[in-house]
Amino acid sequence: MSKTIKDLTAGTAGGIAQVLVGQPFDIVKVRMQTAPKGTYSGMMHCAGGILKNEGPLAFYKGTLTPLLGIGVCVSIQFGVIEYMKRVFTHMNIASGAGGPIGKDLNAGQLVVSGVAAGLANGFVSGPVEHIRIRLQTQPSINPPYNGPFDAMKKIYTSHGIAGIFKGQGVTFLREATGYGVYFLAYEKLVQREMRIKGIRREELSPMNAVLYGATAGYALWAVIYPIDMIKSRMQTDGFTVATGRKYASSLGCAKQVWRSEGPKAFLRGLGPTLLRSPFANGATFLGFEMANRFLNSF
Repeated sequence: MSKTIKDLTAGTAGGIAQVLVGQPFDIVKVRMQTAPKGTYSGMMHCAGGILKNEGPLAFYKGTLTPLLGIGVCVSIQFGVIEYMKRVFTHMNIASGAGGPIGKDLNAGQLVVSGVAAGLANGFVSGPVEHIRIRLQTQPSINPPYNGPFDAMKKIYTSHGIAGIFKGQGVTFLREATGYGVYFLAYEKLVQREMRIKGIRREELSPMNAVLYGATAGYALWAVIYPIDMIKSRMQTDGFTVATGRKYASSLGCAKQVWRSEGPKAFLRGLGPTLLRSPFANGATFLGFEMANRFLNSF
């Protein structure tokens, strides 16, 4: 099995772990981001309303799409980041940088690698998250879509490929910004432990993989949360003026939200995101590191 295939497979394991752990928090976040001002007094009010009105299974509404899609997304993220790390390692060896074997990438190299991973991931995460958000926010009574495939079919039939990729521009901005910081934080923490303890990467403890993944997740959300809120608004907006479109563009959305709802609107739903982040991102890196370690043992 080639190194790239192993990276993609291990990334898929990390993505599945992320979805299973993080989905209940994500639906609360999306509902709070997209609801009119004053709908929910807080995270517990939102979560309690979902549980009371829609039942416990509602917290996994729209899970099939991310389970399939996010597995692919995280697979792409790790496939690209590991490929870019190998490219920079070879460059470091040629220039005598990056330690004895060139693997100690500097901050700039890690950010570039993360941005590349985010942009590659964005081609899949944009439509996947669009469909997921449509399913998460549709009414439980007489919903317009009967699952992810029905949603894709109806959106494509009515609005074409542009409808499927609605909000794609702001998605690319979020992914490039976020994953540049995300992988920088994680890799620097791993480098630090390897240097201090004199260990190889495969000797990194599972607990520290979770801890460093959780830290990387907080770093990611610290820089992208307002962008993510705009993405959610764009991906729940109407497709045309006739179907209730409120925002002509992502920039127009940001301006309108600022004027009508104030700066606090850009942080709405942050509570469940901060609760979700350490569990989901810790599970992601744990899944990747353990799967990668297993695959490389053959």
